[in-house]
Amino acid sequence: MSATFDLNMRPDYDQVLQDIADYVLNYRVESQEARSTARHCLMDSLGCALLALRFPACTKLLGPLVEGTQVPHGARVPGTHFVLDPVKAAWDIGCAVRWLDYNDTWLAAEWGHPSDNLGGILAVADHLSQKRASRGEAPLTMRAVLEAMIMAHEIQGVIALENAFNRVGLDHVILVKVATTAVCARLMGGSREQLLSALSHAFVDGQALRTYRHAPNAGSRKSWAAGDATSRGVRLADIALRGEMGIPGVLTAPQWGFYDVSFSHTNQDLATKPAQRRRFGFSQGFASYVMENVLFKISFPAEFHAQTACEAAVRLHPQVRERLHEIDRIVISTQESAIRIISKVGALANPADRDHCLQYMVAVPLAFGTLQAEHYEDEFHAAHPLIDELRDKMAVVEEPRYSREYLQADKRSIANAVQVFFEDGSCTEKVEVEYPLGHRRRRAEGIPLLEEKFKANLASRLAEQRCAEILDLCRDQARLEATPVQRFMELWVV
Repeated sequence: MSATFDLNMRPDYDQVLQDIADYVLNYRVESQEARSTARHCLMDSLGCALLALRFPACTKLLGPLVEGTQVPHGARVPGTHFVLDPVKAAWDIGCAVRWLDYNDTWLAAEWGHPSDNLGGILAVADHLSQKRASRGEAPLTMRAVLEAMIMAHEIQGVIALENAFNRVGLDHVILVKVATTAVCARLMGGSREQLLSALSHAFVDGQALRTYRHAPNAGSRKSWAAGDATSRGVRLADIALRGEMGIPGVLTAPQWGFYDVSFSHTNQDLATKPAQRRRFGFSQGFASYVMENVLFKISFPAEFHAQTACEAAVRLHPQVRERLHEIDRIVISTQESAIRIISKVGALANPADRDHCLQYMVAVPLAFGTLQAEHYEDEFHAAHPLIDELRDKMAVVEEPRYSREYLQADKRSIANAVQVFFEDGSCTEKVEVEYPLGHRRRRAEGIPLLEEKFKANLASRLAEQRCAEILDLCRDQARLEATPVQRFMELWVV
C-alpha cells in the first residue's frame, strides 16, 4: 500500500507577484503624457465623486461605522466633513468616485475603471502625509499620488489586456484590489517581501462574482463594489506591513491555487486537461501605457461600451424628436462585448439596471437629446413610458469589424452605429461613431470638455471661491505636483 503525502517545500513567490512588486518599487515615471493624463484623471474622478453626493442612495453608505468616531490624522472624504481611518475612507472615496459610472474606463479582454484605485491611494496618502507633518517630516506631495495612480492604472490595465476574469464569472474589481494593494503597500514604505505578502493575500481572498452586474440581478452593489475592493487593498497592505507572512504559490499551487480554483472554467477541465490549466498571459510589461491610453467618460454617465451609441443617438435626435411615435424599428450595430454585457430586454428594476442597458441608454438621448444621471432614477423612468416603447422596437446586432477593432492594439475602438426606421418606409442615416469623445485619438477635442465637466461638478457641491481655487491648482501641473497631500485634501472639506 503506497503512502500519499504533500511535498512540503515552500516555493518562491509566483513570478506575476514578483513582477508587480518590482514594478512598483523600481519604476520611475518619466512620461509627461502619463503625468498630465493622471492629473486630468484625478480631476475627473473627484468631480464624479462630488456629483454622486447628490444621490441619497450613495450618501447613506458613507461615514464612520461608529457615529462620532474621531480618528487622529484621519483621511478626509472629498465633499464631506468625514475624517475616517484609511480603510473606511478608501471605501467611501471609491464608492463616491464610482457611483454614477462616470469615471475613466479601460476596455480589453477584461473591463474596468482604473481610477477606482484612487480611493485607497488618496486615503493612505492623506493619512501618511498628516502623520509626517505632525512629526516635522516632509509630507507626501501630490506628485506621489499621481505616480501611484499611473502605477495602479498600469497594473490593473496590463493584466486586463489578455486575461478575461469575466469569462470565469469573476468581477473586474479583483484588479482594483490587486492594484491598490501594491501601490498602497509602496506608499506605506513596504519592503519587497511585504509587497509580495500583501499581493498574495489579495489573490487568496474569495473574489467578487459578476452576478450584480448582469440581468436579471443587476443592482446597486456594482456602484460600491470598487470602493469595497480598494478598501480591501488598503487593509491587506496594512496587514502585510505588520509582518503577516505571505502565500508564495497563491496562483500556481495545484488544486488549491487561484488558477485552478478560480481561473479555470470547470473542475472537469482540471481533471481531463491538466496541461491546459489557465494561466495569466501578458502581451507587454508594466510601464505607463494604460494611463496614456485610458478612456474618459466626458459626455455620458453610461457604461462605456454604450458611449458611442449614446453619441450617435444624440446626433439623430433632431431627425426623430417629432416622429418618435412613428418609429417602426431601431437598429443598433455594436461590438460583441456590448452584447454580452449590456444588451437587455424586459423590465428594468432600478437605476443600476438602467445604466447597464444599451437599449435604455440609446432610447433616452433619442427622445430627449441628452443623457444624465437623473435619467436613470425611478421617478424619471416612471414618468416617461416612451422609453420602454422605444426599447421594445430595438434590434441589437453584432458588427464583426467593431468586435475585431475593439481588441486591436493600434485601434482599441469602441464603435456603435444607430439607424431609425419609420412606419412609412423612410429611415434616418446610419450614424456610426467609432471612437468615443474620451478616447486618446480625441484628446484635443475631449480635454477642454473634460475640464468643463470638472468645473460643473465642483459647483454642484462647493462654494464659488473654493471651486476657483481648486480649478486653478488642478490646471497647473507643476504646482499641483508640489502641493502637500494634506493641503490638497483640505480644499475638499465641506
